[in-house]
Amino acid sequence: MTHPNVLLITADHWAASMMGCAGHPALMTPTLDHLAQTGTRFTQCYSTCPVCIPARRSLMTGAFPRTHGDRVYTDRLPMPNIKTLAQSFRDAGYQAYAVGKLHVYPQRDRIGFDDVILSEEARYNLGVTDDYEIWLGEQGYLGKEYTHGMSNNQYYTRPWHLPEEAHHTAWATAQMIKMIKRKDPTRPGFFYLSYVHPHPPLVPLQAYWDMYEGVEIPPSPMGDWLDDRAAMLRRYRQLAAPYRPHDIRRAKRAFFALCTHIDHQIRLLVGTLREEGLLNDTIIAFTADHGDTLFDHGLVAKRTFYRNATNVPLILTGRPLEQHAGTADNRIACLEDIMPTLLGVCGIPVPATVEGRDLLTGNRRDMLYGEVCEGAVATRMVTDGRYKLIYYPYGNILQLFDLQQDPDDIHNLASSAGMRAVVERLTAFLLSNLYGDDVQWVKQGKLVGVMDANPANPGIDYGLNNQRGGHWPTPSASR
Repeated sequence: MTHPNVLLITADHWAASMMGCAGHPALMTPTLDHLAQTGTRFTQCYSTCPVCIPARRSLMTGAFPRTHGDRVYTDRLPMPNIKTLAQSFRDAGYQAYAVGKLHVYPQRDRIGFDDVILSEEARYNLGVTDDYEIWLGEQGYLGKEYTHGMSNNQYYTRPWHLPEEAHHTAWATAQMIKMIKRKDPTRPGFFYLSYVHPHPPLVPLQAYWDMYEGVEIPPSPMGDWLDDRAAMLRRYRQLAAPYRPHDIRRAKRAFFALCTHIDHQIRLLVGTLREEGLLNDTIIAFTADHGDTLFDHGLVAKRTFYRNATNVPLILTGRPLEQHAGTADNRIACLEDIMPTLLGVCGIPVPATVEGRDLLTGNRRDMLYGEVCEGAVATRMVTDGRYKLIYYPYGNILQLFDLQQDPDDIHNLASSAGMRAVVERLTAFLLSNLYGDDVQWVKQGKLVGVMDANPANPGIDYGLNNQRGGHWPTPSASR
């Protein structure tokens, strides 16, 4: 098949380790495990800028943050003038439809898709009522999407408060099923489904919360570097500090429940493809924009380069890829690679602006550079697949981890005498990738960072980390 259909599924905050096929002792992911068995699981896929908007720009353009323009989280930055994954498929004669979270600006920018059924986590402040909110209103739940009282950026939890079909995971799946059923039979289809979970709010369906009753929740790894002077680490530990041990156990249980709900919903998508006679001609890809440290090292959320924040799942499967079935590929991969890989297997020319690599060829990279944030919370990363170097310029902190012997980033080897050559080699690659204000961290070819490691206090959070409220009438912030 020259032009197979493609179903690309993304989750939000889902780490590569959080699947049964990756060895997780508690998480139930039977569908993803099966997809991995019938396809290829890329074990070292990275989000090179592990925060929502930059990561999604990389996914949809195949370009690194330096090119697409965001390494922070700039929610009013238009997409760059670069051909997107969706536009590339459309130019090749595909229908291209998306459901769920795009996280672009303006919010109704279709970024190359024929149409988008949008869900943007009730960001009324950007001036849009999205399609999920419209649907809720039509079902009699107008403005009630956040009346469960949980925050988008906190880790307290309770079960979902509306009927099952009104849960975002169920709604998004149902909308994509409609899209697949409405496919033009004379043209191949590119379908993009972007779930908003397991990103908080942690509000799983009661049935999935109950599923983890009695399941032992694994403890969080804690590094031997927890007293580091890095300003960024101190700031982000503040976010995790209020949670007590039972809060953490509940948060992980809810997080796992949200993952399993998505896993089970993917079964409906596979079933729909099968019943519509499309399954044998469809490539299915699963990934995430970034992961979540989920209390590892006393941290929550993303914006770091520790394992569960930056290492994301990537599974490619489908009969058009049958020759790759049942493999685990440990090459260094990243979100930027997904665009050229999918276009390549579909026989579509890859735009010259794409900086990622086709993962189904022998063209492997030796090293990968990652960057997130600027100023006091700036963090940079380099990996060669065996070792990972993390750099915090505020405090001039280097960390080195052996990914084979220490996948959970527990032992910092940066000061070990036997690792000096490794540190120098990775640091040289780091230096070669610095640009903009980052070059101020270097003097005479050496990293010196910023020794004012006590930046201004970010202030008191009176808003419960962007807590949403009742959404009827429409919040005044959008007027």
